[in-house]
Amino acid sequence: MLREFNYLTQIMEKAINFLPSLITALVIFILTIVLAGIIRRGVRHALNQRKAAPHVRQLLSKIAYWSMLILGSITALQQVGFNLTAFLTGLGILGFTIGFALQDISKNFVSGMLMLIQEPFNVGDVIDVAGITGIVQMIDLRATEIKTLDGRIVLIPNSDVYTKAITNFTKADIRRVEISLGVAYESDLSLVRKTALESISSVKGLMSEPAPLVCFQNFGGSTIDLTLYYWINTKETNPWAAKDEGLVAINNAFNAVGIDMPFPTQRIFVQS
Repeated sequence: MLREFNYLTQIMEKAINFLPSLITALVIFILTIVLAGIIRRGVRHALNQRKAAPHVRQLLSKIAYWSMLILGSITALQQVGFNLTAFLTGLGILGFTIGFALQDISKNFVSGMLMLIQEPFNVGDVIDVAGITGIVQMIDLRATEIKTLDGRIVLIPNSDVYTKAITNFTKADIRRVEISLGVAYESDLSLVRKTALESISSVKGLMSEPAPLVCFQNFGGSTIDLTLYYWINTKETNPWAAKDEGLVAINNAFNAVGIDMPFPTQRIFVQS
């Protein structure tokens, strides 16, 4: 009977000693939930001030919320004797095993997060990456969806997008257009230059600076070859439309003043 009484007394003493730790843990956990909510709202507000994309705001606010919640929960558990070292050791082994098995998914996930934070491009931008040119339709944590200029939908893994060179055509306010052609040898090259420059003056979005330029490059088989360079404002037009308009204008102008653009010819020498 005495032994049972002593055993019950020990249990009650342990419970009394454990109660302050339990209360402390509960208080820390409740404060963590409140603080995590405040941090989430703070991150959202800061990103709103920077006019970050909605998906970036959502991702970073969730990361901040859950990071604070996990940190506070671990702190609360330590108050009731939680063995953090053993937990982290087990978590590390488990994480290594899962990471090794899902390394491709992990790479895409990390690359997706970095792209959402750094924003090398946004939805709606025209980009070229990994040999694919098109309009960005969606950016998620696994892949980037691009609609090519001929209407195909391509999903590129984020790890490929992040590690490859990215050309963002939309972010460029001005673009250079090049038109290469050849004129007959008997042409007046001063007239050719003057006519070519005047012909593109009506191209939509044409920039006066940098000024359009005609460069004669070499003597071809049947023509003197040249390239016309001019810059356009991409907010008013696009390079494909500007090149189309320029080609039509040059052809009409050359025909009007009699500048000949002969077909390439090939000379065959027969040894007798």
